[in-house]
Amino acid sequence: MHGTRTLVRSLGILAFSAVAVVGAVQTNDTSRKEWLQLFNGRDLSDWVIKFARHDLGENFNNTFRVEDGLLKVRYDKWTAFDREFGHIFYKQPFSYYLLAAEYRFVGEQVTGAGPSLAWAKRNNGLMLHSPDPKTMMKDQDFPISIEVQLLGGLSDGKPRPTANVCTPGTHIVMNGQLHTPHCTNSTSKTYDGDQWVRVEVLVHGDELVRHMIDGQTVLEYTRPQIGGGSASPTDPKVKVDGTPLTGGYIALQAETAPADFRKVELLNLEGCMDPKALNFKTYFVRSTPSACRY
Repeated sequence: MHGTRTLVRSLGILAFSAVAVVGAVQTNDTSRKEWLQLFNGRDLSDWVIKFARHDLGENFNNTFRVEDGLLKVRYDKWTAFDREFGHIFYKQPFSYYLLAAEYRFVGEQVTGAGPSLAWAKRNNGLMLHSPDPKTMMKDQDFPISIEVQLLGGLSDGKPRPTANVCTPGTHIVMNGQLHTPHCTNSTSKTYDGDQWVRVEVLVHGDELVRHMIDGQTVLEYTRPQIGGGSASPTDPKVKVDGTPLTGGYIALQAETAPADFRKVELLNLEGCMDPKALNFKTYFVRSTPSACRY
């Protein structure tokens, strides 16, 4: 009898487990967005740092750090600034995605920046479509990339929009024409003080890039490509003008302005588009058949 009861219990457990598995499959929500937290809130283990004039991986003066659950850019250990612009890159590249960041500017510009860097006050950026940071020259100031420029107002009553576009070593197409100015303003309002701002960027390879603030489109362009200046020195084997930028690495800046990021997240828009698959999502826009699970 004891053996019979044990067998019945075992069969019951197996049956319950099978139902649970089937239920999990059946309740898979194909429209639920699965955001990847690029910043995990704890450390910088998923990121690699590059400062101009310093080796890849050196976090010069502990500028990038995690404190109080925030990814911070700080200049409290700097006594001077000699165009040692810094960037922190997420560990893997992306091509089709929705990127979101929640940021704020705090404190004053680094000591020693000088009048020539007045443009860098309350200035950071989301660098998109960058080549592998390993390809950057030691003295290179900015990665070849498309920059979603983040600006804070200077509380002087003058407009200073955010989510602009800048093009270090790149060009874009706007209104059907090659657009070569280095920076172009968005239509966003000005955000003075230390308030949090959420910016979102929709990226479809080199087909479309759309900047959004508070859910509203403030800038849009297409066909990002390598070209132009404002990034130097660069490796000529990497900077091949006219090369389409269909994907790449994402970075945040250290550009003389103290800033905080409380969230950096990404919704990958590439994946399995077969409705029969277990990991099908309705929001994918680019198919990756090898990602499908059945």
